[in-house]
Amino acid sequence: MTSRTFTSSRLRTPAVAVLAAAVLALTACNGGGNPGGGGSTSASPSVSATPSATPTPTPTAVYKPADAKGKAQNVPVPVLPAAAKAKTKAGLEAFAKYWYTLMNYAYESGDLKQVDDVTGSNCASCKRVRPTIEAWNSGGQWIVGGRLAIVSADSKFTADADGNYQAIIQYHRQAISYHRADGGIEQSSPKTSLQADILIAKYADGMWSASNVDRIGG
Repeated sequence: MTSRTFTSSRLRTPAVAVLAAAVLALTACNGGGNPGGGGSTSASPSVSATPSATPTPTPTAVYKPADAKGKAQNVPVPVLPAAAKAKTKAGLEAFAKYWYTLMNYAYESGDLKQVDDVTGSNCASCKRVRPTIEAWNSGGQWIVGGRLAIVSADSKFTADADGNYQAIIQYHRQAISYHRADGGIEQSSPKTSLQADILIAKYADGMWSASNVDRIGG
């Protein structure tokens, strides 16, 4: 009985040694870590984020008034003020001032559409100045100055039988010169003395419009 047990132990010894050697070899291949994956592994290299490109701002067109070298550029279109939308005395007076800013815009840009959008077809002042504005903003010609500087706008805010209201506007016209395409000055006028217009307006669909604008006293 003792002899068989001894013999069996001796037979198992080489097998254990072979198994141990295999485990050592496998451990060495895994860099000393646990072959089951329990050991630590080297950290993955960090990926640095690429900064996003900053968008290039769109350049804003710069307004340049007309001068002796050329016509006005990038003339800003007047914006109807909120006060000019109300059917009140103050609203009518604000609209009257706005109307003259549209006329100034027309002189500088040659664009009468803004005036036409809020003015009736019987506007006497419009008929008087339209040919001049159109002619001197075409064919390379341009206008320098001529801005209408408002001194006052006043209304009694009393409607007539047709629903028309009146406002009296006093202003100066700044010095003006008309330049030919070759740069020469065709005509010029100094600043005017105080002038006055009467603006007749109606209120409909939530907005004012000028039925007529004409000079007081010719």
